[in-house]
Amino acid sequence: MSDGALIDRFLEMMAAERGASRNTLVAYKRDLEQAAETVRGALGDASPDDLRALMASYRDLAASSAARKLSALRQFFAFLLDEGDRPDNPALDIARPATRRPLPRILTHDDVERLFAQADEEAVGKTPPANAVRMLLLLELLYGSGLRASELVSLPRRAVAGGREFLIIRGKGDKERLVPLSERARAALDRWLPLLTDASPWLFPSSKAHLSRVRLFQILRELAARAGIDPAAISPHVLRHAFATHLLEGGADLRALQLMLGHADIATTEIYTHVDSRRLVELVNKRHPLAQIDGVDLKAPSA
Repeated sequence: MSDGALIDRFLEMMAAERGASRNTLVAYKRDLEQAAETVRGALGDASPDDLRALMASYRDLAASSAARKLSALRQFFAFLLDEGDRPDNPALDIARPATRRPLPRILTHDDVERLFAQADEEAVGKTPPANAVRMLLLLELLYGSGLRASELVSLPRRAVAGGREFLIIRGKGDKERLVPLSERARAALDRWLPLLTDASPWLFPSSKAHLSRVRLFQILRELAARAGIDPAAISPHVLRHAFATHLLEGGADLRALQLMLGHADIATTEIYTHVDSRRLVELVNKRHPLAQIDGVDLKAPSA
């Protein structure tokens, strides 16, 4: 069977059995087709030495990109092994490129307050510009609910649950989750819904379908500039990071945060635990059961 046919079968399995997202399928297809063009002979018959030579050709790539390509190869050959198309998985012997997950960029509380102050000011009045009301709601959902940019722009109107206490989000892997709506977000939503026409099924419609991620990125940076914040420091993902980090600083449970963010693995959520040491000391002194025991008050300053 040709490499193209094997790759198509693999991608069908990933979609049907593992619920892989469209973006994941597109990335795996690109990685495997590039590997098939580079490796000697057929990719389906590649040896460990063939794959080592292939990985050596990725030396100029970022470690994270090379690791993703190796992951695609390992899963592809694991599929061929399970299907009986070959007796081994040659990618298992290939060393994974060393990667370091960078700490997410976050905004300070002051930065967030300045963003909201600017958005509130522009959306004030009895008949504010529709774009200003939309911007306020977008900001409330990015920072107040921690949505991914792709989830936010593609929200259908029906995502707003009846009582408007939750949003129904269809995230990665086509999995649904409930995300709580803050009172501020509900107030902004109540201002935005009357401005919509009945023609579009999207919560944030555009001339063609719904607001694009690129346009969201642009208008968010434009708002930051008007608020006196460096636009380069702002993105939808940075606001999602700020949502998670500030919730943890406020004492949120890590498992609850995992559910709100839609992370399949709690290890992904744990990156947000990068609070400073002073915050950790304060937490122990206030919350630990030994904070006040046998007459010793850990909250009290030492002499």
